[in-house]
Amino acid sequence: MKKHNYSAGPCILPQEVFEQSAQAILDFNQSGLSILEISHRSKDFIAVMEEARALVLELLGLEGKGYQVLFLQGGASMEFLRVPYNFMKVDGKAAYLETGTWAANAIKEAQLFGETEVVASSKAANFNYIPKDYTIPAEADYFHCTSNNTIFGTQMKSFPKTDVPMICDMSSDIFSRSLDFSQFALIYAGAQKNMGPAGTTLVVIKEELLGKTGRTLPSMMDYQKQIKGESMYNTPAVFPVYASLLTLQWLKKQGGIAGIEKINAAKAALLYAEIDRNPLFEGTAAIEDRSTMNATFLLKDPAHTEKFDALWKAAGISGLNGHRSVGGYRASMYNALPLESVQILVNTMQELERSI
Repeated sequence: MKKHNYSAGPCILPQEVFEQSAQAILDFNQSGLSILEISHRSKDFIAVMEEARALVLELLGLEGKGYQVLFLQGGASMEFLRVPYNFMKVDGKAAYLETGTWAANAIKEAQLFGETEVVASSKAANFNYIPKDYTIPAEADYFHCTSNNTIFGTQMKSFPKTDVPMICDMSSDIFSRSLDFSQFALIYAGAQKNMGPAGTTLVVIKEELLGKTGRTLPSMMDYQKQIKGESMYNTPAVFPVYASLLTLQWLKKQGGIAGIEKINAAKAALLYAEIDRNPLFEGTAAIEDRSTMNATFLLKDPAHTEKFDALWKAAGISGLNGHRSVGGYRASMYNALPLESVQILVNTMQELERSI
C-alpha cells in the first residue's frame, strides 16, 4: 500500500531523490565508491557543494546580491546560538518575535549574550496566532522571527518593514513560497523539511553585515570563518548535502519556488476547506495565520478519535498525530507531498462523517 507521509520532520522527500541517493550510496558518479565514503575534499564532492550553494542563491533570487551560502551542522538549534554570537554587539541588544516553541528556544539562547527584548508574543493563546502590531526598537542589533511554526500550525504571511537587520528561522517553510528574500540579513533552516535528510543546516547570509560585534568568536561559531572555509571548516555532512542538492535540482524542475508555491496553495486550500466544512473537525490556528505547510486540527468530539485513527491508518496515512502541545492532528504538507495524498486525507475525513 502506498504511504502518505504527513510527518513534521524528518519528512517526505521526492521519490526521485530517494532513488538517486540510493544509487549514490552504492556507486557515486560511477566512481566505484559510495557517497558515504568519499573524501569531502574530493573533486566530485566539491562540485556537489559548489552546485548546491549556487542553486540556493538562484532559487531564492539572491545571485549577485552579496549573500553567502553555508551548509553547517548542529541543526537550527545551533543557529539560535550562532546568530547572537555574530550579530549582537558587546553590550548590545536584540529583538525577538515569540510565535512558538522554537522561537522561545532561540530567545533563551540570545539571553545568554545580552539584552533580548521580546517585541510581541502569542504564548498566552498557546501560540495559535501571529502577533501583528509591534514595534522593533531602532537600537536593536537585529530582529529575529520564525516564519512558520510546525507545532502550532501558524505562518507569518508578511514581514515587518524595518531598518534593523532581519533574521529568520525558515526551517519549516524554506523554498515553499515566493518572498523578497533580500529583505533578510540572514536566513537559516534545518534541512529535514523541504531540503533533505537531517544532518545539515542551510544558512544564507549577507556577508557585509558580519564582523561588527566587537566579540572574539569561537571558530565554529564564526560565520566569517565558515564562509572562508566554504562550508568545509570542518568535515561537512556529505550525504545530507548531496541529498539536499538533489532536492534543489528537483525543485528547479518543478518551476522553482513559484511553481511549487501554486501546488502548496492548492494542497492547503483543499485540506482547510474540508476542516471548515466538515462538522466533525475544527482548526486550531487563527484563520488568517494558517500555515500552508502544517495544518493543525481537532475532532470536536474526542469520542470519534479511535474510529478516525483506524480510518486514516487503513488508508496508508502516516505521521498525522498532532504535537503534544496542541493535541489532535497535524498534517504537514511539505513540498514533496503530492496533492493526491491530501485528497486521501480529505476522503478519510468525509468517510468518518458518513459513518457517524
